[in-house]
Amino acid sequence: MILKGKTALVTGGRGGIGRAICARFLREGATVYAADLNEAGSLGAHDEDGTRFVRLDVTSEAAARSAMAQVGADEGKLDILVNAAGIEIEKTIEDTTLEEWNLSFAVNVTGTFLTSKYALPLMRAAAKSGNSASIINFGSYDGFIADPGLAAYCATKGAVHALTRAMACDHGPEGIRVNAICPGYIDTPMLQSFFTGDGSGAGGKPIGELQQAVRDVHPMRTYGTPDDIANLVNWLASDEARYASGQLWVLDGGLSAQVQQMRL
Repeated sequence: MILKGKTALVTGGRGGIGRAICARFLREGATVYAADLNEAGSLGAHDEDGTRFVRLDVTSEAAARSAMAQVGADEGKLDILVNAAGIEIEKTIEDTTLEEWNLSFAVNVTGTFLTSKYALPLMRAAAKSGNSASIINFGSYDGFIADPGLAAYCATKGAVHALTRAMACDHGPEGIRVNAICPGYIDTPMLQSFFTGDGSGAGGKPIGELQQAVRDVHPMRTYGTPDDIANLVNWLASDEARYASGQLWVLDGGLSAQVQQMRL
């Protein structure tokens, strides 16, 4: 159990990827706080899994401060912060309202800023033990290249990538590592919403046909699972990754490695 004795907080902890990360952390011996808007999250009701639920709206400074105060009172430190909360709006900028644009940045970027800001004192306390603390943000392969109809989402993920590098430079001397996971297509409620939505995932095709087409465009002929992401997050959270910081870890089944035009 490579996380034994460590304390972790996962935002979006009741979502598809967040729940998989929490489960993996628990198996590795960590004390895990699952932070989300409500206990059911995007996956609905769940069995008691051993996590400690924290109600958190990542767009609220007061809520971020309160969540970290709770962890501090309980544990006195925080070894691992995973900023997995996120939303996706499937529109071009012309069709995106200012309210939708601001909400995208509030959740995906400001949320990462706020939870990290108020976690830092607890993470410095963890780093004093001699092992590094670890912040893991969530970017996307859409922060490098773009899917059509996801303008605001792509913009937020590019911002998270830049923020990750800056945080790694600022807080590395304090023993706090900062990395970002950049997933491609992962089988989550967000992906299923993409398949059925009005944006780039729709197109009037039967859902099964569209799902297969997305699998086929990948060199590995499949999209990922939340457990695939949790595996990489688990390593980055552990002391095995003590020299990994300031990096954007793309996990997309080889999708962004290929020249798409060659498939025509």
